[in-house]
Amino acid sequence: MSLFNPDYWSISGLDLEAVATIQNHIDNKTKPVGALGQLEALAKQIALSQWQGDIHPLTLRNPTLIVFAADHGIARHNISIAPQAVTRQMVENFLAGGAAINCFCQANHIHLKVVDTGILTPIERAHPAYINKRLGPGSEDISVAPAMTPQQSEDALLYGAQIAQQQIDTGADVIGFGEMGIGNTSMASALVSTLTGQPVNKLVGTGTGINAKQLALKYALLQKALARIENHCQSLPLPPALALQQAGGFDVGQIAGAMLATAKARKLILVDGFIVSAAALLATKICPAVRDYMIFCHQSAEHGHKLILQQLNATPLLDIGLRLGEGTGAAVAFPLLTAATAFYNHMATFESARVVL
Repeated sequence: MSLFNPDYWSISGLDLEAVATIQNHIDNKTKPVGALGQLEALAKQIALSQWQGDIHPLTLRNPTLIVFAADHGIARHNISIAPQAVTRQMVENFLAGGAAINCFCQANHIHLKVVDTGILTPIERAHPAYINKRLGPGSEDISVAPAMTPQQSEDALLYGAQIAQQQIDTGADVIGFGEMGIGNTSMASALVSTLTGQPVNKLVGTGTGINAKQLALKYALLQKALARIENHCQSLPLPPALALQQAGGFDVGQIAGAMLATAKARKLILVDGFIVSAAALLATKICPAVRDYMIFCHQSAEHGHKLILQQLNATPLLDIGLRLGEGTGAAVAFPLLTAATAFYNHMATFESARVVL
């Protein structure tokens, strides 16, 4: 059976019959109803994901963030502030502990893993945080050819699922997702356009800060890519398998597979910014029930992120101007999950505190 078949994943949606019981538990805490704002909605989502038929303490054991790295053929056209060699250099920086995501994971006691899904030049050394799941030396240049083969798209979902399952097997209750790859905002813009049929001009942004000339070239290349895809496939939007093959990347494919496996295990998914949200959109197109387990961590400054959030009916926890990637938004937002579970588990009720309104 193809991994793009929703039956392969057998993801159970949240038990909505439990909503009233959980909401009553939250409302009976010593506070006005709704006074904790989004933290209350967050606690309810966590409680629904961990529902076992009754109210019990929520857990966030072994939080893990996985950064999926890949190179993209379209980046050969100088549409980024950095050359493609920086993808590998940044992976080395992650492993050395020197990147922003290392700082935020360390500060919030989050385990960090880094996956080579297909950077140009492999890293030939062992490291406890490093996972090699290469699908090739980068995806193809989507302005002239499909990003990957049908087999590579299937393998991307499979490898991502295997990586997530490894973390779940070690006791992770929550998995965050990040990415690294020069040119990946271009890839994500094209992928979202093929999945939704939205014009690519609504999705293209400046990425990590390209100039006007590079932005014009980026837009022209993506227009060329979408024209090629529409000519080949006849019409848009495309089904998820074809969209990933034509416009995706090894990173978003593996992230989508990891998200699906995480939801299948009824664990929480922390969605970072634009590229990870594109992978989340892909995952929901494969199996809509995965959406129930997604927590959207921040509103990216990247142009097309709002459109994806609208497509997914998602309200992010933070809007602080982040546009770095790496999973930084997910790591920074994690303390809000800690706060939500803390009040859900430990805050007194009016009855226990003998408070009478």
